[in-house]
Amino acid sequence: MADVFSGSEIVEIGIGIEKNGRDFYSILSESTKDIKVQEAFRFLADEEEKHIKVFQEILEKAQELNGQGLVSDDYFAYMNALAREYVFTKENTGKAIANVIKTDKEAVGKAIGFEKESIIFYEGIRKIVSDANKKIIDYLIEQENTHLGQLRQMNGLI
Repeated sequence: MADVFSGSEIVEIGIGIEKNGRDFYSILSESTKDIKVQEAFRFLADEEEKHIKVFQEILEKAQELNGQGLVSDDYFAYMNALAREYVFTKENTGKAIANVIKTDKEAVGKAIGFEKESIIFYEGIRKIVSDANKKIIDYLIEQENTHLGQLRQMNGLI
């Protein structure tokens, strides 16, 4: 199997997802004319920046994040499949996608999809981190759910 990731690499992928999200929201905040949408995207870009720091702290604290004794090989295969399939795991994807979006409605729709995919990925990461870090991941998932709700509400207003 090509591109098999360790637990720490999967958390690093989480960092990449957040970087792509930050870039995506930053570009959208600069390209929209609607002040409310602009403020919302700026807020979400700042939130993604905070999440990057959280994942970096998890990596710094972790002695070994390889999942030994925590999850099965099948689970790591599942996480690897998610990592390969999730579009925001590829570097600079956030910028590329944001640069081709034509309307605020389209931007919010894409953002909703990305937030949903992030939640699924982070729920998977939760199973490979230490118990102490599970609370941190739970917090991130809660924030992503909040962002999802904000985006859905914004979608109804555009």
